[in-house]
Amino acid sequence: MLSFARQPHAPSYYHATAHPWEACPELQEAVSFDVCVVGGGLAGLSAALNLAERGFSVTLLEGATVGFGASGRNGGQVIAGYACGIDTMRAQLGAELSRVMWDMSVEAVDIIDERVRRHAIECDWMRGFCNAAVKPRHMQELEEWQQEAESEYGYAGMVLWDREQLRQQLGSDRYLGGLYDPRSGHLHPLNYALGLARAAQAAGVKIYEQTPVLKLEQGSRPKVITEHGSVRCGHVVLACNAYIGQLVPQLERKIMPAGTYVIATEPLGKAQAASLIANNMAVCDTNFVLDYYRLSADQRLLFGGKVSYSGKEPRDLAAAMRGDMLRVFPQLADVKVDYAWGGFCDITVNRAPDLGRLSGNIYYMQGFSGHGVNVTGIAGKVVAEAIAGTAGRLDLFTRLQHRDFPGGKWLRTPALVLGMAYYRIMDAL
Repeated sequence: MLSFARQPHAPSYYHATAHPWEACPELQEAVSFDVCVVGGGLAGLSAALNLAERGFSVTLLEGATVGFGASGRNGGQVIAGYACGIDTMRAQLGAELSRVMWDMSVEAVDIIDERVRRHAIECDWMRGFCNAAVKPRHMQELEEWQQEAESEYGYAGMVLWDREQLRQQLGSDRYLGGLYDPRSGHLHPLNYALGLARAAQAAGVKIYEQTPVLKLEQGSRPKVITEHGSVRCGHVVLACNAYIGQLVPQLERKIMPAGTYVIATEPLGKAQAASLIANNMAVCDTNFVLDYYRLSADQRLLFGGKVSYSGKEPRDLAAAMRGDMLRVFPQLADVKVDYAWGGFCDITVNRAPDLGRLSGNIYYMQGFSGHGVNVTGIAGKVVAEAIAGTAGRLDLFTRLQHRDFPGGKWLRTPALVLGMAYYRIMDAL
């Protein structure tokens, strides 16, 4: 795995407003559990909680601190569906099974609602999401998806807004209209992750932080080796995502870390915040290199975008992101930016999540490709189902075909940078 070197959380708005968390110890002995989960983000926490609720003894090893990676840095948007779009799954699985996959993505949203309520997780969970159209063809695509979602997938309730209707909710002249989904929404992702961790601990999960995994020995009783300790277990769940490194090279080759960035303005006050997003929904635009944004609970605008495959943070990140924000909301020209941060999510070639087994008792979850806040919830659930003996839903995910990124270790990043440049040009046309 990548070296964390006891790095602190990113200097984000989320970290500044996180609920208190009592640090967990580093693993410093040899221990034994039914299941060892590697990775303390939303995917690992979901699996650990589901497994503990099923009666397994579970430990979770986190290389830094809970929610350190994408789980504690992302845009906080909870959107039904997958990053790849349901058509990718339909092409591989057929109409009937793609409907099952779609239903699981909706279940993933409802899992968040259920967890927040049952475990009293204070994470500013709010329903409401809009996909805003930048171009006429995007508006046509949204209309077609609304009809398809209802007729083919039984997903009713989305509302297509024209420019004037959208303008009543969104204080920007940039868009031609949008598709509003009242079931999707947004939350404070780090506080949600910390809430899941507390729920997992209450269910019996033993969490170790600052405990990177150095080696994995497979077998009938796998051994997970750290710097100062080890875990013998019946099953391993790998939920490392962008931080898998060389722990399992065959998994690392199927994902690519993608940088994405967010700024948070100073508090705007209720009136100005409502003039931007009247109904407090989350918003994404329809470009390939998209903007995404929402309001925080204390009336800041959280504005994200600038996806990068180069591994390099944009120069003067706050100013660069501010320019993008003013393209959408020029009325914020006099508003200060209080926080600017970034991080990595992992993408797959086809943008579909990659879940499966390395062997009969070693499972993995990765490649959420920007939809991880909700999809991790169903991923952890179906992996727990499989470990408990019911693997049908996990097997659907394993039928999705995933290729290694072309170019190998050294050439795939330049190739993706060139590809991203192409899509930026297409977005501009």
